[in-house]
Amino acid sequence: MKKMNLWSLLRNVWPFVTPYRWLIAITITLTFVGSLMAQVNAVVLDRTVDAINALIQRPRFTWAEATRILVLVSAILLGKEVISALVTFFQRYYGEKMRILVSRDLSLSVVDRILSFRMAFFNTDDNATGKLQSRIDRGIMSLSNTVNNFFIEILPLFTSAVLALALMFAANVYVGLVALCIVPIYFYVTNLQARRMKGGRRHIFENHQRVSQGILGILESISVIKSFNREELEARQQAGIQQDMTDQQMATRKQSYLFNGLKTFLEQIGTVLIIILTAYLVLIDYPGMTIGKIMYHVMLFSNVSAPIRQLHRIYDDMNDALIYAEGFFGILHADDEVEATGTYHPERVEGLLEMQHVDFTYPNGTQALHDVSLQIQPGKITALVGLSGAGKSTIVNLLDKFYTPQSGTVTLDGTPLSEWDTRWLRDHIGLVLQKNHIFGGSIEENILYGNPSATHEQVVEAARKAYIYNQIMQLPQGFQTSALELSGGQQQRIAIARMFIKNPPIIFLDEPTASLDAIATEQIKASIDAIKAGRTVIIISHNIGQIIDADQIYVLERGRVVQSGTPAEVYRQGGLYKEIFDASARSMNADKIAATLG
Repeated sequence: MKKMNLWSLLRNVWPFVTPYRWLIAITITLTFVGSLMAQVNAVVLDRTVDAINALIQRPRFTWAEATRILVLVSAILLGKEVISALVTFFQRYYGEKMRILVSRDLSLSVVDRILSFRMAFFNTDDNATGKLQSRIDRGIMSLSNTVNNFFIEILPLFTSAVLALALMFAANVYVGLVALCIVPIYFYVTNLQARRMKGGRRHIFENHQRVSQGILGILESISVIKSFNREELEARQQAGIQQDMTDQQMATRKQSYLFNGLKTFLEQIGTVLIIILTAYLVLIDYPGMTIGKIMYHVMLFSNVSAPIRQLHRIYDDMNDALIYAEGFFGILHADDEVEATGTYHPERVEGLLEMQHVDFTYPNGTQALHDVSLQIQPGKITALVGLSGAGKSTIVNLLDKFYTPQSGTVTLDGTPLSEWDTRWLRDHIGLVLQKNHIFGGSIEENILYGNPSATHEQVVEAARKAYIYNQIMQLPQGFQTSALELSGGQQQRIAIARMFIKNPPIIFLDEPTASLDAIATEQIKASIDAIKAGRTVIIISHNIGQIIDADQIYVLERGRVVQSGTPAEVYRQGGLYKEIFDASARSMNADKIAATLG
């Protein structure tokens, strides 16, 4: 991830703020008005003290004059408070509105970006689901808070400070210089604090990602954890991560409190110097210096030091934003992770798929394929056979353009897949996996995912072909039932119905009946047999009944093609396929089944 400084942070956030120029204009106007109102107390106090002092210096004074002064002061201060309350309300309202809008745009932009990434992006440890979610959530929260802080906290405070400092210089240059000298020292200490604590903050951020990933892992594998009674083990592992983060947080807080104490001391030194200097100038009867001016300068310095008092909190937020922005904009600017696409899309897909001398290694360094060459004939059924980890699913991933090989070529109808329009290509491929994702929504919505423009009648027909229609109609809400309420086998049929409604010319089946019972498997096999006609089909299965129906099989072992031909030819060759076939027959007790049927 690219390290960020304040300037690069603002440069990256600015494009998300500029669409709301009218909000910026309103906020800046309100900020200036609010800053003027913040100086009223000092001006009124100056005039009031001097007026009352002059009044009591007279041999005799009337209460009418004193009452007039008090009424005037009260009216001004109350009026100022009313105006300040209105300004603060609208300033915070429009500032919060900007924060919400920017947060929405940041969220939408990162979602759009992630959807455009190639599959390899998601298969690295740094981009594991929990870590990725933490980077996104904390990035959006921190960046939107930065925008909010700037327009609601930083801009008003510093505008008020600049106005107060200008008024101090206008009243007395020496007092203004004293106030001005304190500010850079305070800024230096704050900047030193930020540099010293940045490493600790980054470590805390990394631990937050580990915590998120750990909790997600527990939720995803809770059944396995409970079945092996490993609750205590998981709790200890999480406790270790949490303890590491706690220790780092305490060390960071300790350092923060030490610096904050030093900055508070500096602020108080400034106030003491202002009081001593103004009192001295009054004592020597310096022109323009009165008792009222002492209070005037003290209150103005309070306005100057107000942003300084808030600076440590704002700096904390800004430094958090710098850390989280690195992860967030690392996603947003990962141009090399965007999925490649070509422009080629013919009127018709024949379905001839070929791989020539393909080598492929996953991002984690595991080489899955070694010099693989094969040919998938159009309109035929090709089975990929092999033990787990042989590279069967990897071939399907390459043919569906989820990944690109490090060497060799992959073509469809004689044209390299790299030249095909990726979206158009996938519109013409149907994919059914061993475990298919079911979205939060109704059964009908999940089936329509395969073809959003399909009619209800087409949804019903797809459900019939997937042998799930009767079970759907037995549910109280029918097709409007939440798909997440279905069993694993029923969800698998929904996924197959999704493929039917898509009706593609090329079909990839990766263990499509693995989670189904025997009757359901037979029903699905019948429906798959019906849709196979005239289509190019690649099937991965450990089910002998599905493999033996293939026109061609390729046997893979440790990422290499070791046998190929028709099922009967390859069986007669002996070798791995015969071992798998015979082992499957034995595991099914084929001889006893035959005797029973006989």
